[in-house]
Amino acid sequence: MGAVIILASTISAFKYPAAEAIKLGFIPLTDCAPLVAAKELGLFAKYGVNVELSKEASWANIRDKVLNGELDGAHCLFSMPLSVYTGVGGKAGSEMKIAMTLNNNGQAISLSKDFCGLVGFKDLKKVNSAITEIKKRKEVTFAMTFPGGTHDIWLRNWMAAAGVNQKSVGIITIPPPQMVANMKVDNMEGFCVGEPWNGVAVAQSVGFTHIASQDIWKNHPEKALVVNSKFAAGQKEDLKKVMKAIIEAQKWLDNMGNRKKAAAWLSKPYYVNAPVAVLEARLLGSNDLGCDLGVQKYKDDYMTFYNNGLVATPKKSYAMWFLAQYVRFGYLKSAPDYKGIAEKLILDDLFAEVAKEMSVPVQPDMQAFKTTLDINFDPNNIAGYLSATKK
Repeated sequence: MGAVIILASTISAFKYPAAEAIKLGFIPLTDCAPLVAAKELGLFAKYGVNVELSKEASWANIRDKVLNGELDGAHCLFSMPLSVYTGVGGKAGSEMKIAMTLNNNGQAISLSKDFCGLVGFKDLKKVNSAITEIKKRKEVTFAMTFPGGTHDIWLRNWMAAAGVNQKSVGIITIPPPQMVANMKVDNMEGFCVGEPWNGVAVAQSVGFTHIASQDIWKNHPEKALVVNSKFAAGQKEDLKKVMKAIIEAQKWLDNMGNRKKAAAWLSKPYYVNAPVAVLEARLLGSNDLGCDLGVQKYKDDYMTFYNNGLVATPKKSYAMWFLAQYVRFGYLKSAPDYKGIAEKLILDDLFAEVAKEMSVPVQPDMQAFKTTLDINFDPNNIAGYLSATKK
């Protein structure tokens, strides 16, 4: 059970309504920053809502508490509601609603020291032979954070692009804050997770950053504000206020001059509890890769939270892409109702209301797009995509 954090508002002039506090969960990851910044800057109070932030232990914990009403909403993997609804990562038919996207980019695949010298940064051509070499000594296992979650899908896209047979290796689920400790005791040879845990693996000389998620799909959706159906339906105006506070926080976070302050907040024990230097460096787009691979500087595709209004729109086409990955990688044996599920779970009409009131551009949807390591995806021809993409 995570501890509930109640922080005093930095803006004492605003008074909370008499209504019960709105409880939002988060996992200790750098990309919980929009919730943290909205709290620390007093933005929830500014918009007239009393928000409590609750640090949770795992994505399964977030899922269960959002569904049973212990949490009204949470910082959540963009694809987790899709995974849960389809039965990949929960009880099929359980509804978690996607209100908005919180960030793009900023995750990575880290490899253990076993791979050091066998494969370099973004060196996909050598991955399969490196795995074969290591398998002469031991089983090779990779970890992600939730079945059908974003990290799971980045990992599987990377394997497909590298020509790795996914049935030839182990794939396990580990909560984000436990990744480095598990690699340290040799429970896995690689993992896909959000920052700062890839940076921490380098700082502790446990592993190295092999590829960042923005190298797999530049400006991909990553975390979302996800809420339960009761909150979405019964407290619509409160949800809109929460979203407005978060959008203002996203704008603040994308002023690079504010990121050192954000890193200092995130480093606190009640938030991410990681070294401020690691948090700060990767927030600023500077990735010390480890394994004598040097530093990779990301100039326009580091972790972004607003990006001139490109981030926040929750796209149905992105939801459909994730659903297609479940078919691609064998989680689902037949095609789901791609459009119907996306329309059921994505609150795009609500987001459009908030965006209009905040003068935030709503991004066009249902258009074809291409990820860096894959072929073109057309949400209007998913069967064609699945017949041509690598498995």
